[in-house]
Amino acid sequence: MVLTKMNPINAERWQRFKNSRRGYWSLWIFSLLFVISLFAELIANDKPLFISYDHHWYFPIMYVYPETEFGGEFPTEADYTDPYVDELIREKGTIIWPLIRFSYDTINFNIDGGSVPSPPDAVNWLGTDDKGRDVLARIIYGFRISVLFGFVLTLVSSVIGVGAGAIQGYYGGWIDLFGQRFIEVWSGMPTLFLLIILSSFVEPNFWWLLGIMVLFSWMNLVGVVRAEFLRCRNFDYVRAALAMGVSDHQIMRRHMLPNAMVASLTMMPFILSGSVTTLTSLDFLGFGLPVGSPSLGELLAQGKANLQAPWLGISAFMVLSVMLTLLVFIGEAVRDAFDPHQYGKHT
Repeated sequence: MVLTKMNPINAERWQRFKNSRRGYWSLWIFSLLFVISLFAELIANDKPLFISYDHHWYFPIMYVYPETEFGGEFPTEADYTDPYVDELIREKGTIIWPLIRFSYDTINFNIDGGSVPSPPDAVNWLGTDDKGRDVLARIIYGFRISVLFGFVLTLVSSVIGVGAGAIQGYYGGWIDLFGQRFIEVWSGMPTLFLLIILSSFVEPNFWWLLGIMVLFSWMNLVGVVRAEFLRCRNFDYVRAALAMGVSDHQIMRRHMLPNAMVASLTMMPFILSGSVTTLTSLDFLGFGLPVGSPSLGELLAQGKANLQAPWLGISAFMVLSVMLTLLVFIGEAVRDAFDPHQYGKHT
């Protein structure tokens, strides 16, 4: 049904992508993991999903309730991990917890033995870090932040890169010459060191870090888009459009950009994986997201600093390995699907 709504070329591309079983199933697995991470608050949280108390319904993950609401003594927000509050609620109602009863910043004060990092057990399935926080909860939240950061960075940098490459390739001349010299100088700078220096000037957060990384990541698509526009600008249909008085903007957007997007789409999964790797590197070095944020790079750094707790490094390594492997497989399948030499062939 979906294929019938596509034009024949896109239908064949989709079919070739599906024929790449490794890439096709990687897309499904990655999408499933990402969708699950979007509902992290419903999976890993130190607040109950639902409370039925004295014939009233409460939703602590959405609203703040004082302890006095459940017969407690303090007017501040109820601490649902406190056994006293838990007992008060169960006396007159029921309480439904998430699958993991810890958020990414929840400290488990009831660790057996009292030492952190603590090994995996029935309460903390992947153990705790050196501050007593649940590793699995931090992985779920960290996975979501890494992928969302990579998506936004890929989208913004791709828009800038495609625009710059289109202008250079379409107009050529001094614009192209100046643009190429600027890119040669800008791309020759030590990107990671500059990111570290710029990150040290301001208190890092998601959007500051995103803006800083966009400064150095927009050049990935300039080359392929520029080459496509240089090739297409002398085609007969472009000359005919110019002769008919069609504006440069319309020619670039309607007639030339679709050709350049083929090469751009094949590179986007690899740009996404590179964005995730860069964020992880900055977090590992301590120049990434704010302290305390759920971060896979910060978990790797904890594994390096606590070699006696191998579950920290192994957990972060496995998550990153699976994530990047899936993205590479997806990228290879997209590249094969858009390969013009494969038109009319069936695998």
